[in-house]
Amino acid sequence: MKFTGSDISVGALFGFVIVLTLVEMYFSYTHDRKLYTKRDTWTNVYLMLCAVVINLGMKFATFFLLDYCYQFRFFEISNVWLYWIVLVLAQDFLYWFLHTVGHYVRFFWAMHVTHHSSEHFNLTTGFRSTVFEPLYRVFFYLPLAFMGFTALDILFAYLVTQIYGNLVHTRTVGKLHPWFEYIFVTPSHHRVHHACNVRYLDKNMGMVLILWDRMFGTFQEEIPEDEIKYGLTTQPTDTGPVNIIFHEFIALKNDIKKAPKFTDKIKYIFNPPGWSHDGSTKIAKIMQQELKENEAKTNTIGSSLKVG
Repeated sequence: MKFTGSDISVGALFGFVIVLTLVEMYFSYTHDRKLYTKRDTWTNVYLMLCAVVINLGMKFATFFLLDYCYQFRFFEISNVWLYWIVLVLAQDFLYWFLHTVGHYVRFFWAMHVTHHSSEHFNLTTGFRSTVFEPLYRVFFYLPLAFMGFTALDILFAYLVTQIYGNLVHTRTVGKLHPWFEYIFVTPSHHRVHHACNVRYLDKNMGMVLILWDRMFGTFQEEIPEDEIKYGLTTQPTDTGPVNIIFHEFIALKNDIKKAPKFTDKIKYIFNPPGWSHDGSTKIAKIMQQELKENEAKTNTIGSSLKVG
């Protein structure tokens, strides 16, 4: 078997992630940080293996579809440096869009929710994959093939950016230099993304660049006044291997079943998580607006008391 330069590069990067994970585990243990628990870590590994199996099953179809669409490319970039810069930027933006859809459309959230279901945050949380994402991810990356990027290059760029995305799942790194925090996704940004605090819900969707979130209004800085709590707003009581993957599908099915009108049933599928036909639950944007209003009232009252 002959290994290409890409194979060696990806293998080395994955090896680097594994070594860093073992170092973080050791650091957590020796300093009693309690960043890891045995059950949570094994769940992360289990979900990663499930995603790997589906990835392997979809590998040929993904490559075939991208390669087929490449025949109908609109243009080509001949300069190799410009080629890779544009590919990585475009791929990173399309990932932001894919990730945002995973948070704002309940059907896709039912698949993505597994990645957010841990109440811990460490490098193995990055392995806690959206198990069924390989079934639909390729459709978000089809524009890259039409832009003149080959299937192999698209998949390689995705793997490299995915590895970067794994590295920001850590609590052992604080905030970095302001210029880096402004441009790139950092551990601080991604801690916010995994929080279940109302302020932090559906924020910081980027994989490599945080600029997309700054541009489209989904950015939120980590602030000391609102200490991060990890996990879901409502944690599943059953964290067994099957329920951890399908619990949101079950909840979605139950909500559709109780909806009185057909249009409401459709809305449960395509509206954001938290939407309800009777207003019994609220989407994140409404809860965040209420939080802002309550904080504004509290600040006004506090200012009045100081003046008095």
